[in-house]
Amino acid sequence: MNVKIPTENTLAIIMGGGAGTRLFPLTRERAKPAVPLAAKYRLVDIPISNCLNSGFRQVYILTQFNSESLHRHITDSYKFDNFTKSFVEVLAAQQTSEGARWYQGTADAVRQNLRYFLERAYDYYLILSGDQLYRMDYGELMTDHIRMGAEITLATTPVDRVAASGFGIMQSDSNRRIYRFEEKPKDPKLLEELRIPTELLKEMGRPAESELYQGSWGSTFSTARF
Repeated sequence: MNVKIPTENTLAIIMGGGAGTRLFPLTRERAKPAVPLAAKYRLVDIPISNCLNSGFRQVYILTQFNSESLHRHITDSYKFDNFTKSFVEVLAAQQTSEGARWYQGTADAVRQNLRYFLERAYDYYLILSGDQLYRMDYGELMTDHIRMGAEITLATTPVDRVAASGFGIMQSDSNRRIYRFEEKPKDPKLLEELRIPTELLKEMGRPAESELYQGSWGSTFSTARF
């Protein structure tokens, strides 16, 4: 089955991150996605680069904490001509007549900006973390999302027991349908319950005795249901 990737009808939403206390003092005066990387880049350039190289060229970055240097970097770095629908733009937290509260988490940041997302009839939304280092072809993720007819598709990566306590860990059935999610589990008994089962390890091409967990990669595809 060949799936046409509808990049023109997809909006990418990159989360600007919180206080980033674990990277202090690098985050003393900047948001975590604005932390310098390889001299002239910032952490946020990684998910943006993944988007552009995957063909997704309509991108919002949601910001709130210590965001000035991040705004400046986005404005200076990403410019498109006036003859395309391409953009990389910042949506900063703001007080409005509908509410005066700052973002209360990732889902709330998306909720508060729905009116901007709905200005155009997008069919799909790609929601990403703005402070992780990885390379991914989002087109492959979207192909699976469409082929499976899913409403939401989460990208995961196998992690070992030591790393598992720093990830959101998921459990899924034989059809890859997620039925459990635990945020940064540390209890040994809970970790034992969350191990990837033998059948799925074999399907992934991993040794059956591997002690691995499905760690959230911070990349999510959603079919429009707003």
